[in-house]
Amino acid sequence: MLQYQIIPVTAFQQNCTLLWCDETNEAALVDPGGDIEKLLQAVEKKQLKLTKLLLTHGHLDHVGGADKLRQRTGCPIVGPHQADAFWLNALPAQSEMFGFAHTDVFTPDQWLTENDTVAVGNLQLQILHCPGHTPGHVVFYHPESHLAIVGDVLFNGSVGRTDFPQGNHTDLISAITKKLLPLGDDVKFIPGHGPMSTLGHERVSNPYLCQPIW
Repeated sequence: MLQYQIIPVTAFQQNCTLLWCDETNEAALVDPGGDIEKLLQAVEKKQLKLTKLLLTHGHLDHVGGADKLRQRTGCPIVGPHQADAFWLNALPAQSEMFGFAHTDVFTPDQWLTENDTVAVGNLQLQILHCPGHTPGHVVFYHPESHLAIVGDVLFNGSVGRTDFPQGNHTDLISAITKKLLPLGDDVKFIPGHGPMSTLGHERVSNPYLCQPIW
């Protein structure tokens, strides 16, 4: 079964997710935006074997610790979609703009696209390409657990910003309504910031989704 722990990192309190297969103890960190010692301590405390670093999109607070973790652990960086390459190429400028420690440009070991799967131990995570917040944003979905890790696509009571370069509000709402909501009302999701929610709760209460626009 899939197990997880949410670990807020950076001054932006970004939700990094430590997820693992309880049959193999193999683990992945999703969106390790920073505070890498804190993340490694969490892995060690649970006596897990870290095997992958997964990225939903290319914004600094989600990827800032990924390359350092790759160098420390040898784990491959997987994701996001290649359409976010320009964000990863802009990491030095992002870190300077937001007052973070300098972050070098890096390239993932594997880009992801719609209908790919990523294995973590015996777990199979489905990949949904959900552009709008960024053009290369992906979501990690584990059907058996009814759990999605959605990055900055959807939040409890809100949706992702689309005023960044290559953001698109129409694309974002389309991705949520055509790819996420059909997964089912009982699906829980971990957003990039803030508390968890369910797709069913957001479908009927989120002010960006309960309008008759889809």
